Amino acid sequence: MDIIITGLTLRDIGWGLVIIGLIVLIVYGVILMKNLLITVKHTNVILEDAQVISKIAAEKSKEADKIMSDISETISGVAETVKDKKGSISAFAAIAKAIIALKNVAKKSD
Repeated sequence: MDIIITGLTLRDIGWGLVIIGLIVLIVYGVILMKNLLITVKHTNVILEDAQVISKIAAEKSKEADKIMSDISETISGVAETVKDKKGSISAFAAIAKAIIALKNVAKKSD
């Protein structure tokens, strides 16, 4: 029960459409793969840049951590020195207060 149109059957036309559809699908797939490869190349470049930036940030972070440790040790040393010299500082403060008091007394006397 094939219908013949100018020597072609519906089955022949159907196979022709399927083949044309497959050719279009293959061309679409090739274009998609080409675009995908370009995208992957750009992504790799971006990832390499991100890796370099991450390494730099890690190095700077370690440097900053070392600097903070050094500052902390220095402040601790100063605090210990001040704690040990607290008596001396109190004596200097008392002498300064006494000098100011004598100065005020001298001004009032005038």
